[in-house]
Amino acid sequence: MAPTSQFFSHPKPNSLEKNQRRSANYHPSIWDPTVIKSFTTPYTYEFYATQLKELKQKAGKLLASTKDTAALLKLIDSLQRLGVAYHFEKHIEEALNQFHVDQNVSNDLSTAALHFRLLREHGYPVSAEVLEKFKGGDGKFMDSLSGDVEGLLSLEEASFLGVKGENFLEEAKGFTSESLKALLGKLDKVKAEQVQQSLEVPLYWRMERIEARNFIDSYQREYTTSSVFLELAKLDYNLTQSVYQQELKELAEWWMELNFKEKLTFSRDRLMEIYFWATGLSFEPQYAKCRICFTKYACLATVVDDIYDIYGSLDELENFTKAVTGWDVKAVEELPEYMRVMFSAMSDFTKELAQETLKDHGLDVLPYIKEQWAILCKAHITEARWFYGGYTPTFDEYIKNGWISIGSLGGLVLLCFVEANSIVDQFPHCLKDYSQLFYWSSLITRLSDDLGTSKAEMERGDIPKAVQSYMIEKGVSEEEARDHVKDMISYSWKKINEEIVDNSFSQVIVNLSKNMARTAQCMYQHGDGVGTSTGVTKDCIVSSILKPIPI
Repeated sequence: MAPTSQFFSHPKPNSLEKNQRRSANYHPSIWDPTVIKSFTTPYTYEFYATQLKELKQKAGKLLASTKDTAALLKLIDSLQRLGVAYHFEKHIEEALNQFHVDQNVSNDLSTAALHFRLLREHGYPVSAEVLEKFKGGDGKFMDSLSGDVEGLLSLEEASFLGVKGENFLEEAKGFTSESLKALLGKLDKVKAEQVQQSLEVPLYWRMERIEARNFIDSYQREYTTSSVFLELAKLDYNLTQSVYQQELKELAEWWMELNFKEKLTFSRDRLMEIYFWATGLSFEPQYAKCRICFTKYACLATVVDDIYDIYGSLDELENFTKAVTGWDVKAVEELPEYMRVMFSAMSDFTKELAQETLKDHGLDVLPYIKEQWAILCKAHITEARWFYGGYTPTFDEYIKNGWISIGSLGGLVLLCFVEANSIVDQFPHCLKDYSQLFYWSSLITRLSDDLGTSKAEMERGDIPKAVQSYMIEKGVSEEEARDHVKDMISYSWKKINEEIVDNSFSQVIVNLSKNMARTAQCMYQHGDGVGTSTGVTKDCIVSSILKPIPI
């Protein structure tokens, strides 16, 4: 058996005393700030406010007049997928409350599974036992279901809302997956694509903006005649882009003033990609502060990561960690110039967020923001010590540290301060209440990152990541290790589901936590969507932020 921990050999960096430092060879930004500041769109609220209001009124009336349970469930699901459900939160909440009270579950598999999924997704305590009626006397799913494509798809999607120990939903996932794969060759092109997408990435795990753009197209194919909901979705999508572009212009100005491109030339310049991540956390126009705060934090955290991962010597990193942990200005003065630049940017951001939170919510969060920077740097220095010591952590050691070093914990905690209206009465103990939710979300982020980036990072001599440390420790193939990591992601989603069912958590914080995981899975699905930001990432950015939908 492979040892549980060991020392590994890797190319040692050349002497840092000779100013020869490591490089990750990240490509320059493909989004120059001056280009960002030139973004324009013909769709603005100033010119389209009346049309938007009229469409919302018409859609609201149609929603209110829909009484049939199956039709209403499908409509709510469509509104969510089209990205316009936030306009009808009260209507939808009233409908879901009624669905929860009414325990008469449809005999139609598609409707029954959708009923369960929507309730579970919104935190209602509904048992999966309501779906057991679709099993026969032998305890197996009825043979008649194996050709019901809509029913199978609906049950497949519902199965991802399970929690630990819900064996029925695991059985359902296996049954629907096997049945749908068997049907693939018999379906028309459109339906086959829909099935293939669900088998690859379930609806519950998808980034909401990407899903909205794709679903608008599929909804349009299904409803070839004029649809109020489709018109609303298209206009709302385009108008939201105008909000994103204005926020990006503000952020581009901030990023240019920092001038890391000249001062910290080794670091990743990924403002646009990180802002795209922020739209994944909260896409609705009213969450501008969330997007701006997260983008600033994540841009800075990315550079901190580069300092620890590729540029700093161990002595420099030890001193930087001590300075940040103690928030010691005198200690900062003794650091190299590039670290002083970094700390100054972190300090300015910290003060800005603390002042805004005090002004908006009456909360003094300055110590808590500093604490998150300290927690992040402590996790990074642990990995730096492993690297310079040539030490291979055990899989558990790596995970225990890696869920923090990925940086999403700090992002979620800081977003709690931005959205403090929902936690002000429970502050600060609420941060402990959310700790498990943040843990599982951050773990998915870490594991998704490792699946997408670890090969390139290992090639440049980094410490083994989740996949490699599991291979070394267990003596298994890369494919087996990757399958184990994917199983951990599935398990983590079950734990998130467990945390959010029937509790008093702020829905805003719950959504941010789920969306952190979803966006990570999206960004790293096809490789390193941040470090290498051409290809799929660029296409998604153009579609989500720059290119309006033809109306």
